Amino acid sequence: MSYVFPPAPTPSVPVVGTEAQFPVHRIYCVGRNYAEHAREMGHDPDREPPFFFQKNPDNIVLDGHFPFPPLSTDVQFEVELVVALRSGGTNISAASVDDLVFGYGIGLDMTRRDLQGAAKKLGRPWETGKAFEASAPMSPLWATAVVGHPRSGAISLDVNGVRRQSGDLSQMIWDVPHLIANLSSLFELRAGDLVMTGTPAGVGAVARGDRMLGRVEGLGELAVEVV
Repeated sequence: MSYVFPPAPTPSVPVVGTEAQFPVHRIYCVGRNYAEHAREMGHDPDREPPFFFQKNPDNIVLDGHFPFPPLSTDVQFEVELVVALRSGGTNISAASVDDLVFGYGIGLDMTRRDLQGAAKKLGRPWETGKAFEASAPMSPLWATAVVGHPRSGAISLDVNGVRRQSGDLSQMIWDVPHLIANLSSLFELRAGDLVMTGTPAGVGAVARGDRMLGRVEGLGELAVEVV
């Protein structure tokens, strides 16, 4: 097969303890999946089913640097557990989700909050606020053979050594099995999909020179500098 121009390389994420790379198909994100975060964003978590948006696979950043994006003065962090799928399907049962999961990692859903807010007011899509270049800093992935399937454990983010976000994976409104089961009713999930599972309360803005440190218990750390 010939192409008009050389195709872009497949985005991928390294796997801890191996030379292997996890090839990324799509990135799905769930909004407001922790009750306190939903409240801080002005919503009632008891009345909302899960909803989803996407980032682009080439939004992933692995070098520990987040370039401050243009056209925004309010760029905010959201630390999240990332789920990596080894296989997929449609209308998946929650009971079978664990069999589809390759591993877990830590991600930052970086958000141009001012552009997202403007889009909300106009009833427009969120891509300008969520799916911009370098908006998905990410750690290497841990295979389930090493870490199992974390259902609880501390999740946090520090900025310049000060704790800004703190929560526990057990506080998710929709846990990973039910979240992915619901997502599979809307999309055909495939091997290589990443699911960012929502963020705890405490989101806030960053500036150039800030250093962010995300942690998920059992999965290490994700260190990112705003440049």
